[in-house]
Amino acid sequence: MAFFPCCLDEEKKLSLRISREIDREIERWKKDNSKEYKLLLLGTGEAGKSTFIKQMRIIHGAGYSDKDRKEFAPLVSQNIWMAITAMYNAMDKLQIPYVDSSLESQVGELLRVSDGAMVVGEHRSLIGRMWEDGGVQECYARRNEFQISDSAKHYLNSLDRICSPTYIPTVEDVLRVRVPTTGIIEYPFQMKKDVIFRMVDVGGQRTERRKWIHCFEGVKAIIFLVAISEYDQVLYEDWDQNRMAESLALFSNIMGYPFFASSSIILFLNKVDLFEEKILHSHLADYYPDFKGPQGDAKAGKEFILELFESVAKMDSNKRFFHHFTCATDTENIKRVFNDVREQVLEDNLRDYNLM
Repeated sequence: MAFFPCCLDEEKKLSLRISREIDREIERWKKDNSKEYKLLLLGTGEAGKSTFIKQMRIIHGAGYSDKDRKEFAPLVSQNIWMAITAMYNAMDKLQIPYVDSSLESQVGELLRVSDGAMVVGEHRSLIGRMWEDGGVQECYARRNEFQISDSAKHYLNSLDRICSPTYIPTVEDVLRVRVPTTGIIEYPFQMKKDVIFRMVDVGGQRTERRKWIHCFEGVKAIIFLVAISEYDQVLYEDWDQNRMAESLALFSNIMGYPFFASSSIILFLNKVDLFEEKILHSHLADYYPDFKGPQGDAKAGKEFILELFESVAKMDSNKRFFHHFTCATDTENIKRVFNDVREQVLEDNLRDYNLM
């Protein structure tokens, strides 16, 4: 005998309606889940946003072929030129004498003539002598007192390799290249068969931040990067402003934007490798007197910095907040961290549909 839903008692009818509604919600979620998720990368300049994007290309994209990496060779040379320019100027500013007194005039002439178009291989000997000079090493040890890229040591310690006529930048060379981001750049990455994360990278310098509003709509999650190693450094744009204090102020502003009321906040406390090296000789309490941990204690320092940002995040109890300690130049670290981020974003989507 045929069996029809209309013959069911009221309780079973209600149960069937609920079941069908759940099925519709699941289908709606599946349809939405196959769409793109927009992740916005925010942070101050040199926090590591572009390096993180490069890691995503390595882990979830096409990576970097030999041809791709060759294109970075001029940028490596430019980064070296910027590094020796910064140290040459800092030697004068900090009044540190060269051990080899002939270097001042020789390097000055090189920088004057090359004007940023230096071919590193042609000047390997002079650049190497400068880098190895005791006065320059003293200057580099005081790098928090002037502006120099984190990649300087990596490149200057690799001059023989970089100056080879057959030089092709390594993946690490590519990751460490510093080119300030201007404007808004989007990168789509296929996470699963039907899941695409569209990451939006924006310039972190103050002059670039006015452009951010153009990419605020439809953001599923914000990944905010802060370079915790910069607790004793000042901004390129404002030598009176501590870099980490600027990051904290910017983070506070982001947390208050109505655009992001339903967006998860994922904090990357980046450059832990540099932080752990630096804190051994640069006391955190000299810059943040509220820090009461032992001098040189990296674990206590990281916990203190996390608490600074966490206290801001907790002001909005409804905001979903996650944090990770990261080293953006370490592919394995970023792979592990981003696996967690991916799951957090997908779980948040389930919660939005009341399926968790």
